[in-house]
Amino acid sequence: MATLSRLRVAAATAAASLTRLRLAPITRRSYGSAAQLQYDYDDDYDYDESSSEMEDSLGSVSGRGVQWVVMGDPFTNRQMYAEKLAQLLKVPHISMGTLVRQELNPRSSIYKQIADAVNQGKLVPEEVIFGLLSKRLEEGFYRGETGFILDGIPRTRTQAEVLDQLADIDLVLNFKSTEACLQKKLAHYQDVHSVHRSMNKPLEDYYKKQQKLLNFNVAGAPGETWQGLLAALHLQHMNALSSSQKLSV
Repeated sequence: MATLSRLRVAAATAAASLTRLRLAPITRRSYGSAAQLQYDYDDDYDYDESSSEMEDSLGSVSGRGVQWVVMGDPFTNRQMYAEKLAQLLKVPHISMGTLVRQELNPRSSIYKQIADAVNQGKLVPEEVIFGLLSKRLEEGFYRGETGFILDGIPRTRTQAEVLDQLADIDLVLNFKSTEACLQKKLAHYQDVHSVHRSMNKPLEDYYKKQQKLLNFNVAGAPGETWQGLLAALHLQHMNALSSSQKLSV
């Protein structure tokens, strides 16, 4: 119950913090449509849908699941790897884009707030975003979840600071596209990539200062990349165990 109480207090504190922050000018990207909503919260254009103890170097906490954030460049299939890691580590993959789109339903109590923002080309209010996230974490708590892999938030340093009030993030996995990978993309996508990296820099600096940032270069085919990711996270033994269990079933 202490965890749940902390979550509720943190959610209230986060909402108050966001109210104060809105008094100061904040640079925001606008949404032009529901498609833009996916662009901002997922930004993994090439995504194709085709409780463990971690080493101290990954900042894990014994007795609960990992609490990780995945972020990084577009075109890295970040969502796919986040889902695979969540399955391996037996924690939920929480996609902020999915949470928001689930509320684009007239029966949702916050449908109008989200729809108005989308239709007016504005950013979905941050108090709505963190309200959805805190609700999802609370529901997970009641289901017995002790960890997560969070995807699609934070997008800014301000959001990272608010997230720190809601959860104890162990690790931030930052997917990077190599130059060789980018050369395979159209010039337009390369421009998007440049803008994205520029906007991500303050967020990377924030987590680097906390010693939670792990950069991972996505260079090869999905299978090769997955094996490299497991090695970077020191999870090869868990993957081998998972594979052997499947073979023995």
